[in-house]
Amino acid sequence: MDLLNTLVDKGLRRELPTREEALAVLATSDDDLLDVVAAAGKVRRHWFGRRVKLNYLVNLKSGLCPEDCSYCSQRLGSKADILKYTWLKPDEASQAAAAGLAGGAKRVCLVASGRGPTDRDVDRVSQTIKAIKEQNDGVEVCACLGLLSDGQAERLREAGADAYNHNLNTSEGTYGDITTTHTYADRVDTVQKAHAAGLSACSGLIAGMGETDEDLVDVVFSLRELDPDSVPVNFLIPFEGTPLAKEWNLTPQRCLRILAMVRFVCPDVEVRIAGGREVHLRTMQPLALHLANSIFLGDYLTSEGQAGKADLEMIADAGFEVEGAGEVTLPEHRAAAAGGGCGSHAGAGCGSDAGAGCGAHEGGGCGSHEGAGGGVCGTAAVATAAEPRADLVAVRRRGAGTDLAPNA
Repeated sequence: MDLLNTLVDKGLRRELPTREEALAVLATSDDDLLDVVAAAGKVRRHWFGRRVKLNYLVNLKSGLCPEDCSYCSQRLGSKADILKYTWLKPDEASQAAAAGLAGGAKRVCLVASGRGPTDRDVDRVSQTIKAIKEQNDGVEVCACLGLLSDGQAERLREAGADAYNHNLNTSEGTYGDITTTHTYADRVDTVQKAHAAGLSACSGLIAGMGETDEDLVDVVFSLRELDPDSVPVNFLIPFEGTPLAKEWNLTPQRCLRILAMVRFVCPDVEVRIAGGREVHLRTMQPLALHLANSIFLGDYLTSEGQAGKADLEMIADAGFEVEGAGEVTLPEHRAAAAGGGCGSHAGAGCGSDAGAGCGAHEGGGCGSHEGAGGGVCGTAAVATAAEPRADLVAVRRRGAGTDLAPNA
């Protein structure tokens, strides 16, 4: 297929596809799906080999968020039966992080629900970052606390944070349809604040909220312009008790096409499969590893994920290998621009000079969304929504904020 040959050539040169080419990837047929995966896989392997980076979420504060993000189980007015608790103590958060690191994760993502941190919250999270760093050599730490005020990103950087996550989630044109308590511009501003402070700004998207192909391409092109080092791709988990509970617009094939499009538009970036992969990719998850080079290990913020042991077996069975703590995630040209790059900690953090960073999150507050909603897509290409599958959505009852052992 001429389209795929063109996209592979552009990906190997880090050249931006046209909008028409990106849209054409989303419009490919199921008959062409394996060809699409194979083509995007060439780009993935060129820049990242067969390594898979593991990331681990710790929900520092769950529920009771004042923001009204429609996809989020922790939103204002949510009736979802999730865990609700206030801030974990630094030692509690460090213990939770240790479980993920023992399972092979090299990055810990610290997430808290809410519009954004107070200065006292930043002090609290800074203590947690220091505790995790002191107890775990070489670990990367990404914070995801919502909208940042002036000076807060610098304080997190001084405390040892490597990255900051704040997702764009959807296109600027449709952002007001899913959230009214803050704006798309607020999110862009926070990503830029993180980068300016020397943090790797992680920013991604959510799929499955009913947006069009054009909306999806819009947000991915916006992310390319921000030039993040990592782009988490979430797939909406339609929690009962949220406004998007009946939005079941995704198929495994659709999810793979979305991931392929993201890879072609952001060829040398850490593409992370985030919330919702177990719900929407299901048995097709191993194919997605040919497109993305990063996943979350175990559970998410308010929903349960695949068993950590099953994640590791899936990676090995698919012919991939877990990225080691001493390996640099980013390609050399991006790592050099970052002064060391993700995974090396040799310099100024793990961002490129355009910004990037960490995770993808679900029910986790402003800018971090995993299990309540996640991702990117949902499109006019899906003629009819599937019947709701509430049986596929399991609320997290273990790990951080509970007395039960985490799934890692």
